[in-house]
Amino acid sequence: MNAVRFIVRGKVQGVFFRASAREQAVKLKLTGHARNMIDGSVEVVAYGDAAAIDQLEVWLHDGPATAEVQELFREEIGAHDVPAEFLTK
Repeated sequence: MNAVRFIVRGKVQGVFFRASAREQAVKLKLTGHARNMIDGSVEVVAYGDAAAIDQLEVWLHDGPATAEVQELFREEIGAHDVPAEFLTK
């Protein structure tokens, strides 16, 4: 089980980024969450197959059409307390 935390910066709040990220993650059979951060970024934590996480990362570089992604950070994390589904928070 692989686990990765992404931080997405730019125009990523108020543009359906979290809902769209959830949709992509579910298609890729990933679990985890997407949530707005107080600094205006979005945190995406994904658990699952490494290739699926890589595909999600490719999508996160652009996000939905309404978003303007400026930066994307990736951090490998430990797979502790793996959730059963992908949620928006």
